[in-house]
Amino acid sequence: MGRDQAAAATETVLLVLDPDSCLPETARDVEDLTIRLHGHVLELGATLSAGDPVLVAAQELSAAPLPEGYLPSRVHLVQLAEATGCLVRAVRASGTVRPARKRPLLPRRDVVRLIVFAGALISIVLASSLPRLP
Repeated sequence: MGRDQAAAATETVLLVLDPDSCLPETARDVEDLTIRLHGHVLELGATLSAGDPVLVAAQELSAAPLPEGYLPSRVHLVQLAEATGCLVRAVRASGTVRPARKRPLLPRRDVVRLIVFAGALISIVLASSLPRLP
């Protein structure tokens, strides 16, 4: 059985809020974490009532566009992580935690390349070992 949604969200929140964790360096890292937190807000929000104030606050932050600039984007990320953490606590208090969705297991790109290369190599060896017609 997979981890519950609250545990998955807590892991992402800790990536942002843990004192031993550094804030992301690149804008892409901030964007990726913001997208992950947005997904957690959507998944956890489905377990609470629509008017819950913690949910509404998290949804508002999640729906807001990511500000441009180093400091504003990091401040927004921290605020979203804090709101997601509050949402996790609310969901756990309500007792409605569901298992997290399992992602389909897909081969990594390197594995696919290796398989294609091996197939091409085998084809070349077989083609070169066939007798030639005069």
